[in-house]
Amino acid sequence: MRKMFLLCKKGANFALLEHMFGIAIFLLAYFYPMMTLYTVDNWPTQRWPNFAQREMICSHSGECRLDPTSMDCLQRLRNTVGLPLPVSSAYRSPDHPVEISKERGGSHTLGQAFDVVCRGATAYKVVSVAMDAGFTGIGVAQSGEGRFIHLDTITHLDDFPAERPTIWSY
Repeated sequence: MRKMFLLCKKGANFALLEHMFGIAIFLLAYFYPMMTLYTVDNWPTQRWPNFAQREMICSHSGECRLDPTSMDCLQRLRNTVGLPLPVSSAYRSPDHPVEISKERGGSHTLGQAFDVVCRGATAYKVVSVAMDAGFTGIGVAQSGEGRFIHLDTITHLDDFPAERPTIWSY
């Protein structure tokens, strides 16, 4: 951006500036996840055939804001595992009670996290394939009744306080 400003000051031609701005926007969109607001009407069923928009909405706000690249990772994981992967939590609005209790919103507020309900052999398979599917954060909750695997795609580019890649248990 600074280079574009300097070119503008020197009287560079407008087409060059427009081209450089386009490249900057492309790089920003490519390297920085963008959340998309999904509704029942614009849910890309062909892209993510094994998941429904209703699984991904925030239970507090009713919104469904997801990073499409993260959803692609979830679909890739589902294709590889070859078993249903029910999602108990995906997008959470910043006003969600779980998120309000935190000092800073978690990966669910960025539309980059999913809690997949599974146990036993399925949980083992999910964890063993998750990194190859593109997940960088894996949380394992495999005791008691509410067993799940947390999966997220947070990277250093997200200005997130937790280290990635990493794995943890609840």
